Amino acid sequence: MSTAAVITLHQVCNYGTQLQAYATQEKLRQYFDDVVFIDYRRPDTYGKGLLHTYAKGNPIRALAIMPTLVRWNQVFGRFRKQYLNLTHETYFSEADFADFQDCADVYISGSDQVWNAGWNQGVIPAMYLSFAPEKKPKYAYASSFGRTVLPEREVNESQRYIDRFNAISVREESGMTILKEQYNYTNVRRILDPTLAMTPDFWRSVASSCRIKGDYILIYNLNRSAKFDQYAVELSKRTGLPIYRFCTRYDQVLRPGKSLVIPDIFDFVSLVDNATYVLTDSFHATAFSMNMNTEPICIYPNKYSGRLSEFLQLVNAEQRRVRDYTDFDVVNRHVNFDEVNAVLTAERQRVDEYLSQMQHNVITCSADL
Repeated sequence: MSTAAVITLHQVCNYGTQLQAYATQEKLRQYFDDVVFIDYRRPDTYGKGLLHTYAKGNPIRALAIMPTLVRWNQVFGRFRKQYLNLTHETYFSEADFADFQDCADVYISGSDQVWNAGWNQGVIPAMYLSFAPEKKPKYAYASSFGRTVLPEREVNESQRYIDRFNAISVREESGMTILKEQYNYTNVRRILDPTLAMTPDFWRSVASSCRIKGDYILIYNLNRSAKFDQYAVELSKRTGLPIYRFCTRYDQVLRPGKSLVIPDIFDFVSLVDNATYVLTDSFHATAFSMNMNTEPICIYPNKYSGRLSEFLQLVNAEQRRVRDYTDFDVVNRHVNFDEVNAVLTAERQRVDEYLSQMQHNVITCSADL
């Protein structure tokens, strides 16, 4: 029996986050008998901390966001309980790991932006496996810094944790550059995000039934923008296709499009799969679109857009980026999905090579202990 323990951002109420955690678990299960997520909860992702994140001390905002938080607790909580294998122990701070009990043959950090100190409000030592026993193998699986360069202070703060890893895989080329040039860490490779490591057939096997009849444009917009909404309305007029908005909060029902309000997690997959276009500023919405062979229309966010641009470069589909809010010719710049599928197939082999080597090293290490 071999057990892999994973720490990631599974508690964040975001569809891409939940799906990447599930994909991470299911992919690792191909190599280890048991996969368990260490139930670490960043303070701003649950309870009063999450309420403060959105309300920022404003009682009116608190009242406005409360129905969304209740619904998130239902949808995301139900998904985690049903589909993610979590430890019985819950960890809320670095101090809670002082009594951490060794529970695995290998410890893994990732995937998603586990090393984005901007997003995480600082370096979180646990995300670098600070708690893992010294003699146990430590790996990173498709981890991301979310940025192209790190402040020297952040590197100094996390260097000692990075040095303990047996091997590291990251999601972006920029992550490789950071590790090699800023950490002087060389045993690193780039691999696919776990959602892309799983085939379209896998995702269709778990996807819910699509509730929409006919062709449509799906909007998945994480960063509110009036210009984005105006563009969506004009795109609908020019294509003759109705807009369906994937609303991650209740207040988004006031924006253009027919509202799909905080759907179940696997609805995300079916809605992307059956859309004609996915208009988005999200990495995971773009990734799922490419994986399911649905044409994305990408509007880069102001922050952390590197992961989106690097992915489009990887699949040779940079033409799917909207140049500006007058660029409607994007619908004529089609994706060569034969090429995309070939790239993703080759990249999945790289994932398997990395995990096979991890598995081999874990077996060898266990025999030596």
